[in-house]
Amino acid sequence: MKTFALHIQSATQYKCVEDVVSFVGVDLSGSFGILANHGRVMTGLNYGLARYRVQYGGIHYLAFPGGILYFVDNHLQISTRRFIVDADYQRISAGLLEQLLAEETELKRIKDSLGQLEQEMFRRLWQMGRSGIRV
Repeated sequence: MKTFALHIQSATQYKCVEDVVSFVGVDLSGSFGILANHGRVMTGLNYGLARYRVQYGGIHYLAFPGGILYFVDNHLQISTRRFIVDADYQRISAGLLEQLLAEETELKRIKDSLGQLEQEMFRRLWQMGRSGIRV
């Protein structure tokens, strides 16, 4: 059976998997698969799970917050902010849910902080206007 190499990278992690038989992911057009000797392709991956099958190692799941996929010369490259790889679907699903909740909490914190910054800027501009300082 023909295989290809999978390279997964983030800012802090890198994983190379040899002897990959197939890859299944999701982009804006829907679910798609890649086999060895596929033509050159590049696409943006959606947030969630992908899976790949290794010739003698079974199925592995890949969780990530979206990324870029590039396949050329029998090498599949995925670049993302961070990722989790696991052969256990239940464990990786729980990890993905935990990651999603953490990102939502952080996003809310950032939005709240920006809202406070905006209010403070308007308050200072108002005070400057009352003092006769031209803005």
